[in-house]
Amino acid sequence: MHFIQPERHSRRAFLRRAGQLAFAGAALPTALNLVAMGEAAAAQASDYKALVCVFLFGGNDYANTVVTYDEASYARYNTVRGGHPDFSGGGIALARADLAATLLQPRTPLANERQYALPPEMSGLANLFNSGAAAVQLNVGPLMAPMTRADYNNPSVKRPPRLFSHNDQQSVWQTSSAEGATTGWGGHLGDLALASNGANHVLTCVSVAGNTVFLSGEQALSYQVSSGGAVKINSLSQPVYNAPAVRDALLQLALQKRNHRLENAYNQVTARAFSTEATVSDALSAFPATDAPFSHFPSQNSLADQLKLVARMIAARDLLGTRRQVFFVSLGGFDLHDNLMAKQPVLLGQVSSALTAFHAATVSLKVAEQVTAFTASDFGRTLQSNGDGSDHGWGAHHFLVGGSVRGQAFYGQAPPVSVTNSTTDADDQWHVGQGRLLPSTSVDQYAATLAQWFGVPDSAMAAIVPNLRQFGGSDYPTDIGFMR
Repeated sequence: MHFIQPERHSRRAFLRRAGQLAFAGAALPTALNLVAMGEAAAAQASDYKALVCVFLFGGNDYANTVVTYDEASYARYNTVRGGHPDFSGGGIALARADLAATLLQPRTPLANERQYALPPEMSGLANLFNSGAAAVQLNVGPLMAPMTRADYNNPSVKRPPRLFSHNDQQSVWQTSSAEGATTGWGGHLGDLALASNGANHVLTCVSVAGNTVFLSGEQALSYQVSSGGAVKINSLSQPVYNAPAVRDALLQLALQKRNHRLENAYNQVTARAFSTEATVSDALSAFPATDAPFSHFPSQNSLADQLKLVARMIAARDLLGTRRQVFFVSLGGFDLHDNLMAKQPVLLGQVSSALTAFHAATVSLKVAEQVTAFTASDFGRTLQSNGDGSDHGWGAHHFLVGGSVRGQAFYGQAPPVSVTNSTTDADDQWHVGQGRLLPSTSVDQYAATLAQWFGVPDSAMAAIVPNLRQFGGSDYPTDIGFMR
């Protein structure tokens, strides 16, 4: 079911409506009441769907994640990364023989006999791909509009803001704007979905990885939980100084209605947090972490712990009354200018095992076709080695996992393996120096394809990803096609 087209999102409109609510006795932090007042941005959805953003903080090295495997391309990769002539790896190149077991076998072979494999630590994700439950989006990254290498070299052509900066590119991936943006496309999806979740609309956007602008909308707020469950307000949830009476007094002070507008708004937020924690904790208690669908998640893996909590919340969707949800989880440590070969395989192994366990849980819960997980990161990295690692880049390869993913396939364009920036080298169109990929697919296209599956109509897409209007046609389709 598609959502109803919303009023066009704007900060001015939001502040105006929030001000009206304040004069009516509500306040800005309780703007979720807009839904109950009839300004709902979504229709009631009769099914359930969830998107799960898996953000890899630091800028994941694309070339050692989805590794070029066909002999001609591998030879160039191996040379650029300082490997041995016999393809046995070295420098920051993986050995080709180690990739054979995780060779990706798409239903439709890539052009020019191109092949890719995953590192051996990602065998679980390779199996998901080869069984049809996962896909790879090639060379995706932020773009303001379609861009060629000549455009990139032309200072008058607008680029994404502050390329190669961690904070800014994290923000551009999540919001289409540089650092300082206040809303993200996950939050805008939440704006459209609020009414679908009825009384528990506060659980539309859920982060298990702390505060994130990705889940902030004009009306939707990011509800934060830990991998252990809902976060309690300790002074309101247990005796203070071993005195239940003190706790009861604090509870009364924190939740009672106040005459002062700001005090009352603060207490409303506290009351909402207090009641939501109880609701979430009660619902999760019906689906213990030790139950079979969740017990197989790997231990000592923080991403797996986060995804386990997401799976438990999805299992509790009927108790929570949720029909549309956007989740955010993350794993850090990918800024590997040094020690790439020692550290990245461990991190990628955690990503693979966590996503594999999460997908297995959704299959057990019979919701695999209703849940889609996707990866994102600050940026890709240079193909060229800096000696012990790689430096900040731009485009990268990413994964999509779920029962509604058109899996066992690559999407986008397979870039050539190159590090030059010669204007006469036709093989270098998608590189801008040192093997940094110029994206051939934009984040807006990537996000729009997920949003369409989530239920967003074309007429509302500009409210989700504002740069999408710059794309279209066969070279830059607004629907990439990786969702059923």
